Amino acid sequence: MAVVAIGACYVDTILTTPHYPGEDEKLRASTLTRQRGGNCPNTLEVLQQLTQHVPSYQEPLLKLVAVLPAKSSVASEQIRSGLEPRVRLSHCIYREQFSEPASSYIINSQSTGSRTIVNYHELPDMTVDEFSHIADELDPQTTLFHFEGRDPDVTLGCIQYIRKKFPHAQVSVEVEKPGRPGLEKLAEEADVVFYSKGWAQHSGYTSAEECLRKRSKLTRKATLLCCTWGQDGADAFEPGTGTLAHVGAYSAEDFRVVDTIGAGDTFIAGMLYGITCKARDWDLSTKLGFANRLAGIKVSQEGFSGLDRALTSYL
Repeated sequence: MAVVAIGACYVDTILTTPHYPGEDEKLRASTLTRQRGGNCPNTLEVLQQLTQHVPSYQEPLLKLVAVLPAKSSVASEQIRSGLEPRVRLSHCIYREQFSEPASSYIINSQSTGSRTIVNYHELPDMTVDEFSHIADELDPQTTLFHFEGRDPDVTLGCIQYIRKKFPHAQVSVEVEKPGRPGLEKLAEEADVVFYSKGWAQHSGYTSAEECLRKRSKLTRKATLLCCTWGQDGADAFEPGTGTLAHVGAYSAEDFRVVDTIGAGDTFIAGMLYGITCKARDWDLSTKLGFANRLAGIKVSQEGFSGLDRALTSYL
């Protein structure tokens, strides 16, 4: 059993400031942090913590497919050391003529708990042909392919190839960035779809439930749709049974928002854990509740370490 995640891998530089700076304003940051980022790498980092708690014979192999700079570059070495050995990077694509990774510069505002992100990415994206060669080398028993949905045209071609090569594998996709053309087509081809609040609102939906019920009429292949909605919690919907689950925003004693970076990626990790490792043990409400709790704990701390403690009341 294996889970393969396909998406961009970033190196994040995070500045924490008292408030978001205005134009031409000088502002002193309270902290500066550099860490490996990217939706799929974040999801795998959390997922590898969770899968350590399942019996070894049930533990899925976790693999990342991402475009990285030269294999010998400092950035690529740091990325590998941060994820391996529990996440395998042997199928990553190295652009040997580049030394700099895709990068994000993030301003984290303490006054609002929000963050503003500026991306820099000069690495040529993966092509369908490159992915097909990688897929040919993967274990035929691969259980699930998860796509960031970064380049919809390429991602669609990759999904179509998977359907031929791995007819029994599940495909999940993120529909996150508002206004990005082609994401709807990806959702129509996927088994599991993760919608963001930003994308849903941009598309005219006023709640997670409205988004999922209406989108389910357009995503005929999907068996599970999920949508997070910030302080209003999250919803999940199984079109085949008509089952809708809702959970409110995570709260705990002395809870406060510390770091929202990667909260959505953490939620996805929780749902993928439920899908792959707890399919027979957890119902939809339990999977959603766990993913929501996991993401809530992540928001209350810096980084991703120790998030597997969310499993305490679920084991």
